[in-house]
Amino acid sequence: MSSDTQGTSPSGRHVKLGRIYDEPTNEDGTRVLVDRIWPRGMTKTKAHLDEWCKQVAPSTELRTWYAHDPARFDRFRRRYLAELDEPERAAIVSHLRDLAKHGTLTLLTATRDADISEAQVLVDLLRS
Repeated sequence: MSSDTQGTSPSGRHVKLGRIYDEPTNEDGTRVLVDRIWPRGMTKTKAHLDEWCKQVAPSTELRTWYAHDPARFDRFRRRYLAELDEPERAAIVSHLRDLAKHGTLTLLTATRDADISEAQVLVDLLRS
């Protein structure tokens, strides 16, 4: 994966970041799409997903405001982390932590700049 960022979570397992359009690898482990909207041109078969956790994605309001503007990423991160405290999203974050305890977890996004995406915020959160 070209956008791959790898690190170890407290459980000793790896949490990785990737783009859904990159070819899957044997090192991906559990592959979870964390975007709210299904990626353009991607079939479910081609995606090789284990799960699609669209409920953990930022609200439409936050996503629209952010518009992947690098200058807004720090504010986006703070606002998104606040959204992740909401019960439904917090439950999904807990689920993702459980997946990471059992092996490598790769969070996927369709975003071109994965390092300034909600997936990166989630990877950082799961590693902390």
